Amino acid sequence: MDTKELAEALRKLNAEQEARLADSFNRSLPFQDGFFDRWERAERLGFGEKASIYNSTLVFGDVSVGEGTWVGPFVVLDGSAGLTIGKFCSISSGVQIYTHDTVAWALSGGKAPPKRAPVAIADCCYIGSQSIVAAGVTIGTQAVVAANSFVNRDVPPRTIVGGSPARPLGRVEIDGDDIQLRYD
Repeated sequence: MDTKELAEALRKLNAEQEARLADSFNRSLPFQDGFFDRWERAERLGFGEKASIYNSTLVFGDVSVGEGTWVGPFVVLDGSAGLTIGKFCSISSGVQIYTHDTVAWALSGGKAPPKRAPVAIADCCYIGSQSIVAAGVTIGTQAVVAANSFVNRDVPPRTIVGGSPARPLGRVEIDGDDIQLRYD
């Protein structure tokens, strides 16, 4: 099969998969996310049971993810200094979590080493779309990070943070199955 025939076969296969996704789930996904099973990828990466991760997500270094956690499309998980994400977390589309930065290295003309520090996200956290979590941050249990936030310091348990840089906006109150987000 030559390149032209291969391209045509892939286009046909993609159209068939698009139709199946539309019929079954009312959605359209990028080629790779439509063809590769999110749960199988999570299992191959050694993530917890029933975790899922889109194929478009970048994973490098030492990344540990707990059971039931959902990692959305177009996420960056940098585990170069160690990244731990607990169980039943939601890591929304476009989130970037870094365990290193090269600011000092760049500003010093390569003389200073990159900063490296692990990141830990506890159980039952929600990280909103397009947020960035910086090296060395710990996010406590049942915390919420609002969309488009830059988290450069620790977040206490059951705290809602947002902004750039992120600051406390409220708290999470839980009474059995009743969950309330209370804003200050």
